[in-house]
Amino acid sequence: MAQILAEFIAPTFPALALAHFMALLSPGPDFFLVVGHAARRGLRGAVFICLGIALGNALYIALAVSGWSLIRQWPLLYRCLELAGAGYLLWVGWALVRSGRQPANFHLNAAAPLAAGRQLLTGLASALLNPKNAIFYLTLMTTIMGTAASLKQQLFAGAWMAGLVFAWDAGLAAAIGHPVVRGLLSRRLTLIETLAGACLMIMAGLLVAVPLL
Repeated sequence: MAQILAEFIAPTFPALALAHFMALLSPGPDFFLVVGHAARRGLRGAVFICLGIALGNALYIALAVSGWSLIRQWPLLYRCLELAGAGYLLWVGWALVRSGRQPANFHLNAAAPLAAGRQLLTGLASALLNPKNAIFYLTLMTTIMGTAASLKQQLFAGAWMAGLVFAWDAGLAAAIGHPVVRGLLSRRLTLIETLAGACLMIMAGLLVAVPLL
């Protein structure tokens, strides 16, 4: 059993898992995106957003495992991704601010979840249009895992991180979307969605203002 575990789990995996989990605790665009949708639509209205975010992270992890470092070699590409991400966050943020102006009504017809495909694309775009995800995973895989880790060990670590991203975001959406919690938040729904949208718009502004790495 120990030999099988050693085949898939690198000695540096605990350090990588801890660093990744600590990063999840730091609120980012994905956090505010999930909160903004789950507050009004519950888990049903955010679960595929969570899946899209996880898939976007999985793609960047796969690129990191394959040794892809083009984004570091071409600063212009990184900047273009930043500007595209800023535009997307600005659009999503404004949509949440506008949604926050609507009455707090939790009936299914009034707060129907977005279609699964639209949710998935929303989450996927949020993850892929944040080039810092690429740098983060490339850094984790190169500085913590190192070159000594086997392909199986890297793939296990990648699957763990992508799975944890989904579990974390889906757990957050489930907690916020719980009927009891949504009942408590009903009077503050406008404020929550407006703040979530404003945070996304502020992050968009920071992406434009921050100089190239």
